[in-house]
Amino acid sequence: MSITNSLKSWPKAAPRLIAVAAGRETADVVIRNGKWVNVHTREVLEGMDIAIAEGRFAAIAPDLSASIGPATEVIDAAGRYMVPGLCDAHMHIESGMLTPAEFAAAVIPHGTTSMFTDPHEIANVLGLEGVRMMHDEALMQPVNIFTQMPSCAPSAPGLETTGYEISPEDVAKAMTWPGIIGLGEMMNFPGVVAGDPKMLAEIAATQEAHKTVGGHYASPDIGAPFRAYAAGGPADDHEGTCEADAIARVRMGMRSMMRLGSAWYDVESQITAVTEKGLDPRNFILCTDDCHSGTLVHDGHMNRVYRHAVACGCDPLIALQMCTLNTATHFGLERELGSITPGRRADVILTSDLSTLPIEQVIARGVTVAKDGTLLVECPHYDWPEAARNTVHLGKVLAAQDFEIAAPEGANSVIAKVIGVVENQAPTKALTADLRVEDGIVQPDQPNDVAQIALVERHRGTGGVTNGFVSGFGYAGRMAMGSTVAHDSHHMIVVGTDREMMAACANRLGEMGGGVSVWKDGAEIASVPLPIAGLMSDAPAVKVAAKAARMVEAMAECGCTLNNAYMQHSLLALVVIPEIRISDLGLVDVTKFEMTDLFE
Repeated sequence: MSITNSLKSWPKAAPRLIAVAAGRETADVVIRNGKWVNVHTREVLEGMDIAIAEGRFAAIAPDLSASIGPATEVIDAAGRYMVPGLCDAHMHIESGMLTPAEFAAAVIPHGTTSMFTDPHEIANVLGLEGVRMMHDEALMQPVNIFTQMPSCAPSAPGLETTGYEISPEDVAKAMTWPGIIGLGEMMNFPGVVAGDPKMLAEIAATQEAHKTVGGHYASPDIGAPFRAYAAGGPADDHEGTCEADAIARVRMGMRSMMRLGSAWYDVESQITAVTEKGLDPRNFILCTDDCHSGTLVHDGHMNRVYRHAVACGCDPLIALQMCTLNTATHFGLERELGSITPGRRADVILTSDLSTLPIEQVIARGVTVAKDGTLLVECPHYDWPEAARNTVHLGKVLAAQDFEIAAPEGANSVIAKVIGVVENQAPTKALTADLRVEDGIVQPDQPNDVAQIALVERHRGTGGVTNGFVSGFGYAGRMAMGSTVAHDSHHMIVVGTDREMMAACANRLGEMGGGVSVWKDGAEIASVPLPIAGLMSDAPAVKVAAKAARMVEAMAECGCTLNNAYMQHSLLALVVIPEIRISDLGLVDVTKFEMTDLFE
């Protein structure tokens, strides 16, 4: 039985909670002499005790000494703040390159006790069965990990080929699973706006199950298309980048999810809707979306987002609501978590300062799970089958010739369309470059920072390679960089200046079952093995972060100076964010949602 399922429901725990609150029985745990941070009233009440029984809060009062018995664990808060455990409202565990167990192990010491995760990365590789495996490992953890059923695999039908497709029937089936909290981000916003029956059927299946529909509206147009999207049913959105975006969401009755991940910095530009415009903060929520293992190890998780919001001028108690109660309310769990109040899961942080939020002790379901940055509990692992560890199927040994781009007959030069990477942003620019031709093959242009990019098919073993050009990484010399983390269909993206090394890099990724590989001057200089679905490692976050740090160093040794370059690399096939991307079907104009030719 999972830990989540072993936690008694409030109704089943109620007799004991009542008895403890009334003083007839003693508590399992009593936290004494703390400052109760009440997110319902936005108050700090000093000199308070908390009684916990059955993993839930039984009572909060100035003196609960009557609840202390011989078997009661007494924790002295010593005047510190008693804060609800932090909630991440929208995130992808796979972005940390970690399994749910190792992700939980990494974030628990940072005070995260509830996560709302969308495993659409693994859905693209392993389909509904992959989602079930993530869901099952999530339920094994000592903290609350709720799963949103992925909605869009493929995210752009007709423009990419995934390993598996998610159907409305899959969504309806998943809605019956115990850990499914709703539908993952509805990225196919053009489909919703156009009234696509499949997308609307997925939304309907979620709404009919009385669960939450996640949104993803990646367009600056907040006119008629946005109004149509909101009418379709998505209840939140995390793709806003400016104050006007945040305001537009909440005016439509959606929650504005403001993200601070490893590469996304969208809180500062949107939180002014609350701090300056004075809008009601209850429909604003903080989240991470994507956090690398290095960020988790060195900088934090939701505590990092909270501190950033406070640094941006947000009142600490309002910022705290945005990563506790507001999140719980949004997912229909206000009576289950998100506050220190009777009946809720006993998730609490002890901290000596509300502005910087040092995480000194973390209690989840009434058990101390971390103290002073050290994890004190086990995070159990799922037994991942061989099918989940054998997902890179190239179909053949690739050669330099597979990465050649033939020029039109008789051409000495070509005007090629180039994917332009924009630092610290998800969108790309549609550029062009005048490229020379040698022996009928178009050449990259290192002096002008134009490298080759290839998308290598890895789900069905077709041996297919789609070639194009990319600019912005600054690569120099003979190099190649490849990854099987290639949002959203997760084939394999290889960027390089040398076709032989691009082939060697791709073959190496095939041999190691997925991950990241960096090559320079004919040899591999860094790698990050990700054997589970080619997306995740079941090694501890510290070890994965060390390999990822070496990967970043290796990219720099190849001439890359771009901030968050790995994230930019992994998004080059994300055919739902403008302006231009690559897929297994060719070059995609995302401003028009249609295929486009490589040459003008």
